Amino acid sequence: MKTLCWMTLVANCKAHMPDIMIIKKRLTLLSASFLFLCLLISGCTPSGTERPSVKFSGQTMGTHYHITVVGPASGEFEVNVDALQSAVDEQLVQINQMMSTYIDDSELMQFNREPVNEWVELSEPVMEVLSISEDISQRSYGAFDITVGPLVNLWGFGPQMQPDRVPDPDELAAALARTGHEYLQLDVNRARRTANISVDLSAVAKGYGVDWIANFLTDRGFDNFMVEIGGEVRVVGDSPRSTPWRIAIEQPSVLAGGARLALNVDNHAVATSGDYRNYFEVDGVRYSHTINPKTGRPIKHNLASVTVVAETAARADAWATALNVLGPEKGMELANAEQLAVYMIVKDGDGFVDTQSVTFSQLLH
Repeated sequence: MKTLCWMTLVANCKAHMPDIMIIKKRLTLLSASFLFLCLLISGCTPSGTERPSVKFSGQTMGTHYHITVVGPASGEFEVNVDALQSAVDEQLVQINQMMSTYIDDSELMQFNREPVNEWVELSEPVMEVLSISEDISQRSYGAFDITVGPLVNLWGFGPQMQPDRVPDPDELAAALARTGHEYLQLDVNRARRTANISVDLSAVAKGYGVDWIANFLTDRGFDNFMVEIGGEVRVVGDSPRSTPWRIAIEQPSVLAGGARLALNVDNHAVATSGDYRNYFEVDGVRYSHTINPKTGRPIKHNLASVTVVAETAARADAWATALNVLGPEKGMELANAEQLAVYMIVKDGDGFVDTQSVTFSQLLH
């Protein structure tokens, strides 16, 4: 499960390609927004062949969002940016009110307080996110689990963010007893908990929010744009250069790394999950923020980051988390079985090696 994970999308001016976006995971909110702002201000001078575009950003879901809307190749392009951003903000407020665990009266939190075994009618968006989550939970053999919150909190990676000690066995057993996606049952427009679990959608809600805003912009007649919320990205149509958007995957590093790989992305979403910044150490042992729902403990494998390209940001987001839990061998085996476009960066001694699924390799040609 990804907790407090952010990435920034910035123009790669050194290469004179302002449509290249670099994925930055595990940044603090302040540093991510500062880096993005600085590079926008000091960005490359647009070439004469660029389409007109508008950019705006804001805050939502405990992180930042960034949106770029590109005009047509010919003809006028007039956008009331303030009105468009206000409309986007209204949509994001709706998503938060449905799915946030930080809003006490959100639809999700009300559902978590309902008695065990009682069916609850839920809105279509919440049911859709629950259905996506359960589908990927089953396909990943439980590696993705939206009930893992008690374990994340126990290890100190929850809202209070105080990772400094290893839980004792009794604490771990108690937290594990309050998890399990199999205790969440779904019907057409209702759901119920069959045990005392709590649903936390933070590993998929940002991706779903990206999809929601992408559909919103499409409905308003925009054909070319990029939407990013807290690191989950979806692009539609062409970049300002009338070419596919280019997404650059970051070199894993505790500090901000450079781009390790750039790929063209057309009408797809990209999500990356990694653990090389968010962890703590006790007695020389490193504990990742990514928790294995089966064991209740942080992952121990050598997968530094996993990137998933999918048709929707919600599925890319959820799959990135699941594969990160599984690790490089089992994760890649599942990626190929599911025909997912997956790129992994694996720790190898003091360096890194790359591995990619068959479907991902086809994106490079």
